[in-house]
Amino acid sequence: MVGRYKVITLCGSTKFKDDFLREQKRLSLEGNIVISVGMFGHSGDDEVLTEDKIAMFADMHKRKIDMADEIFVINKDGYIGSSTRSEIEYAISTNKVVRYMEPIEE
Repeated sequence: MVGRYKVITLCGSTKFKDDFLREQKRLSLEGNIVISVGMFGHSGDDEVLTEDKIAMFADMHKRKIDMADEIFVINKDGYIGSSTRSEIEYAISTNKVVRYMEPIEE
């Protein structure tokens, strides 16, 4: 918490840009501080990413999870890729609450 505001980091595939933006807005309007991705590499951002940049973004996103009280997973149509799965596992290992946009099958 920062002041009276819960901090939530969004996780999920960047191919779901519209869902990220919609959930960011919804969670913000509910009174949360929302941390999102730095770019949408699978949704039209044109930058060519080197392996070093990809590793930097992966590490940076884990630091965003460190700053959060919980993560909110954008799992459209149940999709959770390997990077997002890694972020979920990291969040669980650091005792963060994990919530999902869509129900998950256990």
